[in-house]
Amino acid sequence: MLKKILSVSLLAFILNGCDNNEVGDVSLGMFTTKDLKIDILKDPDIPGVTCHVASVEANLSFSDPSDSSIACRQTGEITPEMLTNIDKSKSGEVLFKKSKSIFFKSMRIRRIFDVRTQTLMYISYTTKETSGSFKHSLSTVPLWGTKAYGAITLEHQ
Repeated sequence: MLKKILSVSLLAFILNGCDNNEVGDVSLGMFTTKDLKIDILKDPDIPGVTCHVASVEANLSFSDPSDSSIACRQTGEITPEMLTNIDKSKSGEVLFKKSKSIFFKSMRIRRIFDVRTQTLMYISYTTKETSGSFKHSLSTVPLWGTKAYGAITLEHQ
């Protein structure tokens, strides 16, 4: 069993080093094995939105810390056609998943469309409770000033 756990950990460590979405790597000190990693995420349905996600990763550990932060901005055109295919339910849809532990903890990024305020919301969260809470971070991208603003209303849902 221990051999299997070590094999899985080694594979996760190797694959983690191959992450081509990483745009930043900040050491948290000389006497720690933890680094602050910054990844880029382009919304697959709305390429005019780019998110940067920062999270701590612990090398040689079976579980990464749950904390993360997310910042999303409009970096290109957002059109009404892009909004037609997205999930418009209150729970939205998961755009990204990343394992944070061999014990079933993962970080997810979900997009939710707030029709009333014409805003795309991106929430980063972990799927396992830590220290009494589920860690999360929220960023919003208002559609004001884009071609998509007002294209989808409550009546059109």
